[in-house]
Amino acid sequence: MQIRWMYLFLDTPSPDAARSWSYWADVTRSTVSAVRGKHAHFATLLPAHGDAWLKVQAVDEGPGGVHLDVDSDDRDAFVSHACALGATVQATYHDVVALRSPAGIVFCATVGETGAVDRHVDALADQACLDIPPAQFAAEVAFWRDLTGWVASEISDDDEFVSLRRPAEMPVRILLQRRDDDTPASAHVDFATEDRAAETERHVRAGGEVVSVHRQWTVMRDPVGRIYCLTDRDPATGTPR
Repeated sequence: MQIRWMYLFLDTPSPDAARSWSYWADVTRSTVSAVRGKHAHFATLLPAHGDAWLKVQAVDEGPGGVHLDVDSDDRDAFVSHACALGATVQATYHDVVALRSPAGIVFCATVGETGAVDRHVDALADQACLDIPPAQFAAEVAFWRDLTGWVASEISDDDEFVSLRRPAEMPVRILLQRRDDDTPASAHVDFATEDRAAETERHVRAGGEVVSVHRQWTVMRDPVGRIYCLTDRDPATGTPR
């Protein structure tokens, strides 16, 4: 079983979906594809060059959020592997299996092919940051490390972040962040930026809001309330500068 591709999915309550999709197409310099699905709830953000890795979904229940779709060459083997590591199956929709990690992070197993990302850009929405409560952090790091087969950075009691070293061709990085409290696990999107200040201004012009500024990242809020970050990472490699 081999992971071939990953998609970052932005899930938005249906009343806010059109506004959210338009904003994210703007800040990612992409265009929204034709909608699809029985209820026209799905679309893809199409980059100017290269293959897509960002998708959007309108949801009728819940607050929305972010999840990963993991494309492999053998969906059933991937699901079995995930369950053996502690994941639980939530539902099956046609060719998609929705699962939940031990800490509660939702992700989906699908079948797909490899692609190529154009990384010659000033900013790239390329990272899923998984925000995990302290008591579940080490186990969740181990789960995602073993699920993907990617090497994890060293973890200690003082580490707030652990990154997984993705293959060069993979469009999405995975970063795990240890929360300061027991808020339930969730996920958000991180952008890699060449010039964080300039990118912040561009997102604000598009309708985003600055929540807080830190040494290596800026926390943003999109027009429908979704939190995400602009980070000081190289868009070409995804690694911190």
